[in-house]
Amino acid sequence: MAWLTCVRWKVAGFSSLLCFVKRENNNFLRHLYRDKNQRCTQLNDMDTKGATREEDNCDTESTVRTNCAKRKHEEPDQAARPGRDKKRKRGGKQQRPGERYVPPPQKRNPGVSFSQEHFAETSYYFEGGLRKVHPYYFDFKTYCKGRWVGKTLLEVFKSEFRAESMDYYHEAVKEGRIKLNETPVDDLNITLKNNDFLRNTVHRHEPPVSGQPMEVLVDDGEVVVVDKPGSLPVHPCGRFRHNTVIFILGKEKGLSGLHTVHRLDRLTSGVLLFARTLEVSQKLDEMVRERQLEKEYVCRVEGEFPEGEVVCEQPILVVSFRVGLCRVDPKGKESRTVFQRLSYNGRSSVVRCLPLTGRTHQIRVHLQFLGFPILNDPIYGSSAWGPNRAKGGLVGMSDEELLEALIEEHRSKESLHLLDLPDEEVSGKQRPKTECKVGAEENHDQITVLESSGGACDNSSCKVLLGEMKAEGSQGLHKSTSAVESEGEMSGAQKEANSISDEAPRTATSNYFVRDHLCGECKIVRPDPKEKDLIMYLHALRYKGADFEYSTRLPDWAKEDWIQD
Repeated sequence: MAWLTCVRWKVAGFSSLLCFVKRENNNFLRHLYRDKNQRCTQLNDMDTKGATREEDNCDTESTVRTNCAKRKHEEPDQAARPGRDKKRKRGGKQQRPGERYVPPPQKRNPGVSFSQEHFAETSYYFEGGLRKVHPYYFDFKTYCKGRWVGKTLLEVFKSEFRAESMDYYHEAVKEGRIKLNETPVDDLNITLKNNDFLRNTVHRHEPPVSGQPMEVLVDDGEVVVVDKPGSLPVHPCGRFRHNTVIFILGKEKGLSGLHTVHRLDRLTSGVLLFARTLEVSQKLDEMVRERQLEKEYVCRVEGEFPEGEVVCEQPILVVSFRVGLCRVDPKGKESRTVFQRLSYNGRSSVVRCLPLTGRTHQIRVHLQFLGFPILNDPIYGSSAWGPNRAKGGLVGMSDEELLEALIEEHRSKESLHLLDLPDEEVSGKQRPKTECKVGAEENHDQITVLESSGGACDNSSCKVLLGEMKAEGSQGLHKSTSAVESEGEMSGAQKEANSISDEAPRTATSNYFVRDHLCGECKIVRPDPKEKDLIMYLHALRYKGADFEYSTRLPDWAKEDWIQD
């Protein structure tokens, strides 16, 4: 019995111990679960706050990024985060003491469009069968190029802007004509930084062009078709701005916002298409790419062109974009042109041309290869190519030697303007560069002219003050370095023009030749070109698509009864 009683007490004690352990275990688990819930709540609160901060950093005008919980439409509390906003304003980089501050780049309209603001920069006048532009002030504006970063302004002007002497740029600085980030530069030794914004104003002179009126053939709300006179560039480039098809259509016909479908060489005349809308432009561009647009040209070539159909399929290589020089070369692009003689007057032939591809100067290069260059072609009819003028593709000299010979020939004839060379080469300030970029791409070395502002210099005064230079506008015009040089390069906001010349009046509507005392072009008297020297005997006669056809009349030089000088 005593043994049994002992066992019972032991069992009872073990049960009590078991109940105690179970109760403590439950309490432990309860506390553990409660702590876990608290930690989860804290983590959720932290995530919510983090997400809220991320939302605050999202651009309220853009699509919400993936790390933002939702779009925040309300304006952020600027007072709550002054340090962060200040840092963002400085581009996220702390500025060092004494370091020059460069404002962030501004967003600009990338579209190329000209308005009345640009058209009003100056005016035209006519003299001796030529269309002329009154000299005017013009601002060039551009952001610092990557290759300029770390260089001084003086180094950049010496290496890339050679149209004017260093003395000119020093004088321009003294007069506040060169600006950096809208502040006049007082020292050309300032080092350029990324996002620096340069502004320069030049006294701009444009070469005269043919005074022949430009006829609008079609304007149906979808396309504008014109008969382009020779000597006119299609759009602003090089030394030309107001003497271009785009500006003349805008100034005289009220047609602006046009989309270029194709281009014609400056000396070529004929059918030129523009689209009124982006949709029509894309449609026509696709037709050009798919070669669904039939093009017909007419030209007058030297000698007796063979009868019957002549096909040339020689590849064409661009030798120099600066001059616009091409030649037949096995490394060139595939090209095909079909020719057919229309008439022969004993000295020259009128030839019908059907270019089936669209290479640069294709018709002119193929005719030169066949031994029948266009009668007055200043490039491919030049004797600089040698006695046979590259007939059969035989040149007999390097590309550099060819380019040098071509420039020297036109220099001796005082006809460098026909090659559209930069100003410093036309005026003889610098010997021509003869570097050739064989197989170079068209977008080789470009400078972006972001904005322009101008003031006209017409009739009896050219008093454009600093405060009067308000006509500013955007243009997405990309130019090569030589193109910017040819337009006078970088100069700046101007003071009152210096004096009025005592020279004889230029025209009945332009009684004075107004000079700018820093403008080198104002000190040069150039003879006017003859009207016949401003055109080439190559004419775009007809453009035909699946549901349209546009054509012009034959030019006088293409008619059988034309008398050759």
